[in-house]
Amino acid sequence: MTTAVQRRESASVWDQFCNWITSTNNRLYIGWFGVIMIPCLLAATICFVIAFIAAPPVDIDGIREPVAGSLLFGNNMISGAVVPSSNAIGLHFYPIWEADSLDEWLYNGGPYQLVIFHFLLGVFCYMGREWELS
Repeated sequence: MTTAVQRRESASVWDQFCNWITSTNNRLYIGWFGVIMIPCLLAATICFVIAFIAAPPVDIDGIREPVAGSLLFGNNMISGAVVPSSNAIGLHFYPIWEADSLDEWLYNGGPYQLVIFHFLLGVFCYMGREWELS
């Protein structure tokens, strides 16, 4: 009995990763837009769930009268919300690193911006993924 041994060229880890990302043989196509889409949508979803359950009140009008929207502050599933950003910061991008503290970021409605911007980026990447696959 004879056995033929064939030598395979070993590809680098990066080449294997690239082939896996762009392969249409996967059950779910990921693509390069999916590399950005998946973490963005996960971040938006996780932040939304945490903010819906436990976010502190937000000074939505900028007049130092915080509005509570989370379940732990007395709202139910119908009246609960992730309260929008404060008017005190205006129409400015307000990332975590721009705030003096995490408490200030939460008080000014930072989770709302995180959820909205990550969700929009995820939607745009989903559309790009559809284009990439077509």
